[in-house]
Amino acid sequence: QVQLVESGGGLVQAGGSLRLSCVASARTFRTYAMGWFRQAPGKEREFVGGISWNGGYTYYADSVKGRFTISRDNAKNTVYLQMNSLKPEDTAVYYCALSSLQGPSGTEDNYRYWGQGTQVTVSS
Repeated sequence: QVQLVESGGGLVQAGGSLRLSCVASARTFRTYAMGWFRQAPGKEREFVGGISWNGGYTYYADSVKGRFTISRDNAKNTVYLQMNSLKPEDTAVYYCALSSLQGPSGTEDNYRYWGQGTQVTVSS
């Protein structure tokens, strides 16, 4: 089994930045794509972005494209979500997830393991 632990969430003002980290417990993390999702109160979990197994390809939800960047450091078993130009509507619990695929996917069912989430709150 693989454990994923997110960190880096917090409270920021609109226009600010945060970098989230997700550390995997097993080296098999390096073989598969990773994704970031978020869930705001009262809403369904939403795909944010994904990154291929080697970091060579990423894609993002339209709502974050141009503001968020996903990267990974497989030597550290870690994936990152750099969030810039944050907006109040970005407020949510953010989750990282390990995919069963090598390429990124926005389909939640393609992800095998999930982290516990980290809270991001953006004030006006």
